[in-house]
Amino acid sequence: MWRSLWRSIDRFSLQYFKYVINELRQIKVVDWHNRELVIDLLQSIVELVTYGDRQDPLIFEYFMEYQVLAEFVRVLKISKNSRIEAPLLQYLSIMIQNMNSDHSIYYCFSNDYINNIIGHKFEFGGDLALYYVSFLRAVSNKLNKDTVCLLLKVYGDSVVSFPLYNEALKFAHHGEKMIQTAIRALTLSIYNVSDDMVYQYITTPPVSKYFSDLVSSLSNQFFHLDALVHATEMRTNQKRKELLLETDKIVDDLYYFNDMLGVGQSRLSTVVIENLLRILIFPILLPLLQLGQSNGSNLSAVTSFYTVSRLLQVIGGKGMFNSVAGVILYPYMTSSVRDAIERDSTESISHAKSILSEMGKVVSSSPETEGAENSSLPRDTASNKRSGILAHVFSDNPSLSLASLFLLFILAEAKDLHPLLAQMIGLNGMQNMIAVDGNIGNLLVKYMDQILNALLKVLASQPPFSILIQWHTGWFLRKLLILQGKGLGDHNFELLNSSYQQSRECLQKELDGCWFDHIPEVLRNEWPNCKAALEESSQCKDPFFVLELDDSQQATDGDATSYFAWKRMVETVKVFILHLQLKSCIFKGELLQEPLLNMSSAIADSSKTHASDIASASFGSEVSLRSGIPCTIAFSNAGIRDIYLIPKARETTGKVLLAEKHPFRSQRGVVLAVGPLAGLNPKVDEDHPTWLHLQIREFEPKLHKIKVRGHQSSGMSNHAADGRWTLGFSNSKACEAARLSILEEIRKQRSSVESILAPLLQDSYPGNLSETESQDE
Repeated sequence: MWRSLWRSIDRFSLQYFKYVINELRQIKVVDWHNRELVIDLLQSIVELVTYGDRQDPLIFEYFMEYQVLAEFVRVLKISKNSRIEAPLLQYLSIMIQNMNSDHSIYYCFSNDYINNIIGHKFEFGGDLALYYVSFLRAVSNKLNKDTVCLLLKVYGDSVVSFPLYNEALKFAHHGEKMIQTAIRALTLSIYNVSDDMVYQYITTPPVSKYFSDLVSSLSNQFFHLDALVHATEMRTNQKRKELLLETDKIVDDLYYFNDMLGVGQSRLSTVVIENLLRILIFPILLPLLQLGQSNGSNLSAVTSFYTVSRLLQVIGGKGMFNSVAGVILYPYMTSSVRDAIERDSTESISHAKSILSEMGKVVSSSPETEGAENSSLPRDTASNKRSGILAHVFSDNPSLSLASLFLLFILAEAKDLHPLLAQMIGLNGMQNMIAVDGNIGNLLVKYMDQILNALLKVLASQPPFSILIQWHTGWFLRKLLILQGKGLGDHNFELLNSSYQQSRECLQKELDGCWFDHIPEVLRNEWPNCKAALEESSQCKDPFFVLELDDSQQATDGDATSYFAWKRMVETVKVFILHLQLKSCIFKGELLQEPLLNMSSAIADSSKTHASDIASASFGSEVSLRSGIPCTIAFSNAGIRDIYLIPKARETTGKVLLAEKHPFRSQRGVVLAVGPLAGLNPKVDEDHPTWLHLQIREFEPKLHKIKVRGHQSSGMSNHAADGRWTLGFSNSKACEAARLSILEEIRKQRSSVESILAPLLQDSYPGNLSETESQDE
């Protein structure tokens, strides 16, 4: 009997729950003296309510009957600098997150207790904002079409306040990325469960200012990006890294807009698209296309094209595609359709008339376009090429030309683009489109030869443009060649042939470089990568390339390190593959699956190891000294040592060994050092004719995997310097003989590589340009 008096109360009983509630109600003020006690009581309440919701209905009934949530509100009000807010919000979040039944959630959201906590005047400092936003997020996760009305304040048939949404928007532009992400997830949760009354409230000023603020913030990010693009004080690699980080942030924001449009609510979609067009797209496009006067604060042309292209790729939608295409085609639509409108009343012409009228309103309503409408409607071909988007397509700056073409490609390949607008651009099924309506101008078909000529001039330029510009130019050429459906004209054909010969000569020069032994392997590895990149669609291709084209001309010719020589060799191989694929596209109408060489067997043979083969030797292994050349070398920690120099090539592999005579076997030696034969560049010292200098490649591609985005390596700022061996010989004649022996082994190795590449370097691969040209004549 006496022992039962000391028996502890069950923590998960209704009796204990009542005890905890009574203890909390007796507290009249919360300060630092009783803060820990209050926290313990709140924790116990949350644990018991969560347990009661799942296991004991009596506990939860008591929780509802005695309105325990009101105690949470009271604790907030009686707190005096106790910093009780953070743990209280944390425990409330836990309780709401763990509620399973609709009945429990319905009760918690009733009686305005949650709204009172949301609307409490918190003094945000430290981590309190994180706890508060986490609480708001927990509430939003439990919203559905039935419970969202419990958190609204309604007057008549209209929503007059939505505390959860309103308070959340105050943190929309918070500096903490975690808070921004939580707020965006919260808003999307609300958008997905709202009804017409809520959407009316959300999309009506002043609440709808949230959308215009979002677009304005996005616009500021593009201006910051533009400043980075034109920054001159940063090193190229650092600048590219900063650009990637900034564009990633922008893409994240664009996907948030895409998620909002994905809700599928017309009122919400309309306000989002209208703000994007009014604040971002039209202020960029109108001055860019010479439809409006520049106010001095516009984005640069390249960044503008990137902005519109990325926005179309991520957000898209019929309204966005048609609006952008309508503005771009506005000058050409009016000049080409003006006369036809008077004579023709077909459906396509009537639709062109409506688009023309709509775009006319947009241009005339812009504060930047006063008096610009009439001047931007050229009627002759020469002036057309100097106006609108064609002024950028035919720009002398290849970066600008490719950026503007890329935007046209995105529009033309969009499934949501209106057929009339797609026909006016003239990329998809251009032959059929011409036959559909001869009165509608076909922009790119009309200027196809000139565009191809401009692109081929970039490829055939002397001195050549950077690998990045050449590669993306090839991507555009391949697209246009396929869509054109016919061969090149004589002049354009000569340009392609000249460009191909140039790329072949550059590859042949690399056979004299320090990485010639890796050319077959690089060609085999890069072939499928290059093919996949050429086949990439406009919708999938990252427009980031347009931002880095101007900085892609890096002068690395003066740097003789093997790292930069490796980069140059790989880029040369890529350009050569590009030209082979363009030839195949012209002659066969398709890309080559593989280089049509039996390289695998040759490379496999060269990689086989044979115990008796010097070429397979490594550090510490025994080798024969019969072909060794006696010499000396000075090690920093071992003084001068007598060694043997052994250069050896077998197939496409080659090594130079430094071996020390075996102490017990006179004709054998132990390898002390190994270096690649390629790139040795043996030179006799001018002042000491018995010294032979050898350059050793230190950069190892297999150990240093360079991260690549597109076809531009991110680079390595701290690459290793090349090594150097200096060998001493008994006399100058022996030194010269050693040099010639090394050169002979290098010649053998190079000859094996050349035999593998020989079919590729013939004019008949994949078709003889000169023969085809003569046949056409």
